[in-house]
Amino acid sequence: MGEMKIDLLVVLVLYLALQVFKYALEYLNVRHMRLLASSVPPELEGAVDRTSLEKMQTYVAEKTAFDIIASGAASLAIIVFLFGGLLDRYNSWIASLNLGFVASGPVFFLLLYVAGELLSVPFSLYSVFRIENRHGFNTMSAGLWLADFLKGMTLSLILLIVLSLAGFLLIQWSPRFWWFWVWCAFLALTIFITYISPYVIEPLFNTFIPVEDGDLKDRIIRLASSAGINVSKVLKMDQSKRSRHMNAYFAGIGRTKRIILFDTLLGSMSPDEIVAVLAHEIGHWKRRHLLKGLAITQALSLLLLFCAYRALQGPILSVLFRMKVDTLPVKMVAAAFLASMLAFFLKPAMNGLSRSFEREADRFSCDLSGKPETMVNALAKLSKENLSNLFPHPLYALFNYSHPPVLERISHIRAYGNAGKEEGRT
Repeated sequence: MGEMKIDLLVVLVLYLALQVFKYALEYLNVRHMRLLASSVPPELEGAVDRTSLEKMQTYVAEKTAFDIIASGAASLAIIVFLFGGLLDRYNSWIASLNLGFVASGPVFFLLLYVAGELLSVPFSLYSVFRIENRHGFNTMSAGLWLADFLKGMTLSLILLIVLSLAGFLLIQWSPRFWWFWVWCAFLALTIFITYISPYVIEPLFNTFIPVEDGDLKDRIIRLASSAGINVSKVLKMDQSKRSRHMNAYFAGIGRTKRIILFDTLLGSMSPDEIVAVLAHEIGHWKRRHLLKGLAITQALSLLLLFCAYRALQGPILSVLFRMKVDTLPVKMVAAAFLASMLAFFLKPAMNGLSRSFEREADRFSCDLSGKPETMVNALAKLSKENLSNLFPHPLYALFNYSHPPVLERISHIRAYGNAGKEEGRT
């Protein structure tokens, strides 16, 4: 076996080891949950009963088992494609079409995307119509699922074509500094999509109507105004036609915002609890968490693009993955695969930052609403209704939780609220 094959074998072994580590985390997480979930935790006494706790365990365990199977199938497809010679054949076939430098990139990635989406269909269908159905979440018809799939795929294809065409044109135009110009284009597109999504993209999937409860709407507008945020609309989204999961979010750029409430949230929470949840979301805006997150991700993207520029120089990636034809698209696939492995180890840092933002937003909610216990009640309802895992393994949470575990959040909110009473904040 030559040096080149040995190097590729090392990459394969590292990839397999990473997948085994991920599956071990999943196993530890479920095992940890079952060990601790023998009784209702003191933090949720009165809000969660034993029956609900058993439903949570069953749902989390079943979702985890299915996720491992789906992830294993995806990993097998990646191994066969990257290490079994299919990528080489695909790359050689695209090269044989003689499409030219700019056109070859979009075609290369478009066909790969379509293949990946089609392979994911059986797993998506099983997840929605078996698991979510069995646990009372799914309300989606087969026709609606198909419509969502086709609309989502069409939008993704348009975006992929635009991005890849722009990227390869920039590479052709500026071979030495394309990494910077591509980053600028991605940043501009990210801001543009963020701006138009609430008005153009989201209405393709959901219907948004004004909240009928005038008192609740007035309370929400007053709450936002007290934090210096101008709310243009308070809207209800028809989430119940797809799922019974609950949520709420802000949309908009600048000082004027739209508040979106899932109809499932409106039907399950009291006005005080809804206001507490929105106070948390307001906290994210006031503490500039979205802006900070965007700055960090864009800085990482710029670094990643520069590293990609350096890695794509010369045939080293084509040689490593044993490609007969050295093309830029195939080297991009190889670079993205290696980067995805490295990115996994950045997850604890990124999740840790996100969890710190969530704790800060929880504190802001306590200060703004003046009712810490109401936020606790809202979190308890969200956990119960969404069948969340109350006892995630700490190592699993480190790699996979962008929010602190709910029991940790409740303890933090209560401690902050008690300290506020002593200090006269609440």
